[in-house]
Amino acid sequence: MPIDAVIFDIGNVLIRWNPEAYYDSVIGPDRRRAFFDEVPLHQEHLRVDEGASLRDVVYPLADRFPHWGDEIRMWHDNWNDLAAPDIPHSVRLLRALKAQGTPVFALTNFGHDNYPRSQEAFPFLTLFDREYVSGRLQMIKPNAEIYAHVEADCGIAPERLLFADDRPENIDAAAARGWQTHLFEHPQGWAARLVAEGLLTPEDAA
Repeated sequence: MPIDAVIFDIGNVLIRWNPEAYYDSVIGPDRRRAFFDEVPLHQEHLRVDEGASLRDVVYPLADRFPHWGDEIRMWHDNWNDLAAPDIPHSVRLLRALKAQGTPVFALTNFGHDNYPRSQEAFPFLTLFDREYVSGRLQMIKPNAEIYAHVEADCGIAPERLLFADDRPENIDAAAARGWQTHLFEHPQGWAARLVAEGLLTPEDAA
């Protein structure tokens, strides 16, 4: 089935999302483990993906755990160090698809106010023809409504969409709607899939 648009997740597809690695570098692995064991950072961050302001989530959390206040506020204040670095091969694939004229969309669980900050740090995040950002939409993967919104907005049949994401549950939800999917494990595998679909040449995908 021909592909009419390629859809990228962002975290761990185009930029790294591993906050633990950032904190390991700043406060050390032992202190980081104690910090993450006590403070529900990932759980609270879901509220950002669902539409809350990053600061409105992080700063009250710092007040709840004042002995970790400085570390918690880093989640907001040092966002572009936390959600980094880029994944260069994946970025090349995005640029190559764009250069070939293939429509490229973003479908990401990301906050409405921190996504623009990431776009400033990583300008390739401004290349998408359409952006489906959960915090803006107040819909989140893997809930079916966000996939339905993509379909209705872009007007492309599900089977003509190719979606790459690193989380199996997000891929499964898309596949259940008839999307073509790729579970992203490394950029080389994603490159091979784009070549196999005839979207890029091996040279363009290198």
